[in-house]
Amino acid sequence: MPTTRKLSSRAADLPASPIRRLAPFAVKARAAGRKVYGLNIGQPDIPTPPEILGRLKTYSDPNIPYGPSQGTPEFLETLQSYYGSCGLKVGIEDLFVTTGGSEAILFVLGVIADPGDEVLVFEPYYTNYSGFAALLGVVPVPVTTPAEKGYHLPDRAVIESKIGDRTRAIMLCSPNNPTGTVYTDREMELLADICRKHDLFLVADEVYREFTYDGLTHRSALTLPGMDERTIVVDSLSKRISVCGLRIGNVVCRNKELMAAILKAGQARLCPPTLGQHLGAGLMDVPASYMTEVISEYEGRRDLVFDALSAMAGVSLEKPEGAFYVCARFPVDDADRFAQYMLEEFHHNGETVMMAPAEGFYATPGQGREEARIAYVLNRNDLTAAMQALAVGLSSYPGRF
Repeated sequence: MPTTRKLSSRAADLPASPIRRLAPFAVKARAAGRKVYGLNIGQPDIPTPPEILGRLKTYSDPNIPYGPSQGTPEFLETLQSYYGSCGLKVGIEDLFVTTGGSEAILFVLGVIADPGDEVLVFEPYYTNYSGFAALLGVVPVPVTTPAEKGYHLPDRAVIESKIGDRTRAIMLCSPNNPTGTVYTDREMELLADICRKHDLFLVADEVYREFTYDGLTHRSALTLPGMDERTIVVDSLSKRISVCGLRIGNVVCRNKELMAAILKAGQARLCPPTLGQHLGAGLMDVPASYMTEVISEYEGRRDLVFDALSAMAGVSLEKPEGAFYVCARFPVDDADRFAQYMLEEFHHNGETVMMAPAEGFYATPGQGREEARIAYVLNRNDLTAAMQALAVGLSSYPGRF
C-alpha cells in the first residue's frame, strides 16, 4: 500500500487569514443575489494615478526580462528620491526592492531570527506577521495594547517584561493596521531606547506613512538617533498609490551586513517584478495634490464610519488616527460567528457586510473575540449603506447581548 506522508509541522502551524477566511461565504452571498460590501480587506477603491498607469504604454522592451536582484536602477533611484521628499536621507545601498511588502517582512524575519527565536509584536497586529513567522519557525511574542487607550503602547515595564534570551527584535506598524493608531514621538523614542538597551532590532512597517488625520504626523523609525544599525523599515507602494496587485515593496536599512544577507535571499528568488518596477518608477511624477485629496477623502470616510459605529448601541471604539481601518468591539458572543452570520443568514434590502473578525489579529488566546476590523475603503455612499446594513444585522443577530 502507498505510504501517506504527513505534511510538516510548519504547515500545521500556519494560521488561516481572518481577512480572507470568510471569502467563500461572500461568494455564496453574491451568488444568491446579495450585494456584499467588502470591508474586510485593505483594497482601496481610489483610482491609481494616471502617471503610474500611463507608464504601461511606455514599456518598450521586446520582452519582460529578469532584472537585478536588488531592484532596477531606475526604481531604486525613484525610491531614494521618494524618501528624500519625506525628509529621509537613504543611499541606494540602503534600499532593496521586494515582491510586495509581504516579501520584505519575510526576508527581514529570515535574516534576523533563527527558528525558535522571538520577536515582540504589539497586538492587535497585522495578521500576516504570524503567517510569515510560522513559515520561518519564529515565535511572535504578543504585547497587548489596550483598546480603551486607542491601542497605544503600554508602559515600558510591560514591554520589557516580554523580552527574553531569544528575543531578536521589536516589530511595530505605524500608522497601524488594524487599529489606525499613530505612535507618538515619545513612543517611538521609547522603543528605540529599549532596543538599544537590550541589543534588539526595530522592524518598522511604514506602509501607511502618509495616512494620518487631524493634523497628526508620522514619525519614521529611520529618524531615531543611534539606531542606524538596528532600524529596519518595510514598505510598499500598494496603499500609497492604489497598486495592491502590482506587488512592489521594499526594505530600507543602513546596516550593511543585514542588507548583504537580504541580497542573498533576493538572489534566491531572482528578482522583483520587472514591469511593476517600471510602473512604480513613475511615483515621483504623481502630483502632491493626489495624496492630499486621497487623505482628505479617507478622513471623511473615517468620520462617517466612526460616527455610524458610535451610534450603534453597545459598540465601543476609539477614533482611528491614521491608515484606513477601525477596530470596534461589538456586543456579541463571538465576532467571527457574527461576521459569518452577516454573510450566510442576513441581508437588509438585499445588502450585507463583510468584516474581518479581530481574534486573528491577536496572539493571546481569547483576545479580540468580540472585535472586528472594518476597512473604510469604499466610497461614502457605499459606506453609508454598509453601516445601515451592519446596524440592522447587529440588532437581529441571535448572539447579541
